[in-house]
Amino acid sequence: MNMIERVKNILLQPKAEWVTISTESTSAGDLYKSYIIPLAAIGPAASIIGMSLIGISLPFVGTFRVPISSSIAHAVTSYVLTLVGVFIIALIIDALAPTFGGEKSQAQALKVATYASTPSWVAGIVMILPMLGFIALLAALYGLYLLYLGLPMLMKAPQEKAIGYTAVVVVVAIVVMMVIGAVSGLFMPAPNMPVPDFAPR
Repeated sequence: MNMIERVKNILLQPKAEWVTISTESTSAGDLYKSYIIPLAAIGPAASIIGMSLIGISLPFVGTFRVPISSSIAHAVTSYVLTLVGVFIIALIIDALAPTFGGEKSQAQALKVATYASTPSWVAGIVMILPMLGFIALLAALYGLYLLYLGLPMLMKAPQEKAIGYTAVVVVVAIVVMMVIGAVSGLFMPAPNMPVPDFAPR
């Protein structure tokens, strides 16, 4: 599996790519090494540049630059929790499959959780310019569409139950992402804290 080709195909022709993905035999270790680990690193790496080198523009405050030590701690924590979060979401997808008429398969569930996350991971590059964060939101919405397409195909759930299946998984994913955001946010100083990296106004 070529990572670049897979990213391009899942974004541009997702229906056909899900068919290909459904027939692949890929171990969790290979999926992490060849796809999840490199792609999930894009956002955290970009956030270090955006928060500490370029800065975050805040109304009435100016450009706030996060100390590099804080942004690195934030990025590393977010990255590690994201790697764990994908696996947790996959476990939930697998556990819910019978409820929605599907078949349990941890391997297939991990593929769904992984490839549906592709838009968000790729869009993580916009964290270099934090004011473009809305693009990441749009990418996340497209990820929901990929999830909707992939769940019935890989987990063999009836199409008429795909919306409900997707909705429940999305709720779980939101909770996981909120936990990741809350924990990684512990390393972020508040804008009004006396840090030495404020840009001149």
